[in-house]
Amino acid sequence: MKLNFLFLSAMLTAIVLMATTAQANERRERAEEVVNTLSAGAGQPALENMRRHFPFLADATLDYALGDIWGRNILDHRTRQLATVAAFAATGDIPYMTTHARYALNLGVSPDELREIVYLTTVHAGFPSAINAASALSELFDEHQIETSGIDRTD
Repeated sequence: MKLNFLFLSAMLTAIVLMATTAQANERRERAEEVVNTLSAGAGQPALENMRRHFPFLADATLDYALGDIWGRNILDHRTRQLATVAAFAATGDIPYMTTHARYALNLGVSPDELREIVYLTTVHAGFPSAINAASALSELFDEHQIETSGIDRTD
C-alpha cells in the first residue's frame, strides 16, 4: 500500500512538472514571437544585455511582460504600442517611450499618430512631459529620415 502511494505520488509529481515545463515553453515561445514582431526581427539587445548581469530579471521580463501580457490577443500589437508610448510619454520614461515608438513605427503606426500622442500628453501629464516626448520623437524621426509636414491636421 505504501509503495503504491509513493509510486502515485511520484507519477503525479512528474505529470505536474511536465505540464509546468510545457506551459513555460509556450510562454517563452509567445514572448519570443512578440519580440520578433515588435522589433521586425532585430531582437531585443537591451534584454540580452540585462541577461548578462541580471538573468532572473531578464527572464521575468521576457516570460511575464512579453509572454503573459504582450502575448495576449485582446489588443493587437499596434494598439498596445500606442498605449505604451502614451504611458511612457506621460510618466516621462523617455528611453522606453522611444523604444516603443520605434516598435510602433515597425508596426505601421504613422508619425502623425505618434505626434498626436504627444499632444494628448499635454492634457494628462502636462507640457514638460509632452515637450520631452516631442524632443525624443523628433530625434527618432530624424534618425529614420521621417519627414513631417509641420502642419497638424485638426479633423
